[in-house]
Amino acid sequence: MTSTVPASLTRSAEAAALQAVFLDMDGTLVDTEGFWWDAEVEVFADLGHRLDEAWRDVVVGGPMTRSAGYLIEATGADITLPELTVLLNDRFEERIGRGVPLMPGAERLLTELAAHNVPTALVSASHRRIIDRVLASLGPQHFALSVAGDEVPRTKPHPDPYLLAAQGVGADPSRCAVVEDTATGVAAAEAAGCRVVAVPSVVPIPPADGRVVVASLEEVDLLFLRTLIRAKQ
Repeated sequence: MTSTVPASLTRSAEAAALQAVFLDMDGTLVDTEGFWWDAEVEVFADLGHRLDEAWRDVVVGGPMTRSAGYLIEATGADITLPELTVLLNDRFEERIGRGVPLMPGAERLLTELAAHNVPTALVSASHRRIIDRVLASLGPQHFALSVAGDEVPRTKPHPDPYLLAAQGVGADPSRCAVVEDTATGVAAAEAAGCRVVAVPSVVPIPPADGRVVVASLEEVDLLFLRTLIRAKQ
């Protein structure tokens, strides 16, 4: 069949199309932000320190080095950053070993993206050992690739993880939709030039230019993501 659509319009539509979807992990696809805080509370209790609940908003969504470093400084704990990182990952891994609860709408969204062959990547500040454990619950077949926080020189809030994901799937970052739950992740995605859907898990995130805020992944589907990219033009 010969198309009657002018080639210039076809190329324009292709240029404006959604090319890939990148998703954060903790708090976005899996309900584990609380797991991290519980692990931090338990580890510091073992070290003889009590964490202030207010610190939770500071460390949520951040890379391990930043969160752990902040808690060492805040508590004055006698432990090095590498030592604490191992303890936190071990404690978190124990928790996810008992099961990883998916966020409402996560399984449906991943299934829809896979059914329409939309290149999808998991982009997390968590370390590779943690991502691989969680992928077993999410289904590795849903992702073209995954990017871990300990695999990039600069993780979130820097744009590097999302730029690497875009490069990995051969997409233009400006044609990629990102789903994030924290201000740190949103900052990384926006710095990379991606269109962002924020689904706040612990700390509120305000709407902004190029950013849409929703209450749940249940509000997000492929049509929604495609519309976001078209609206950016």
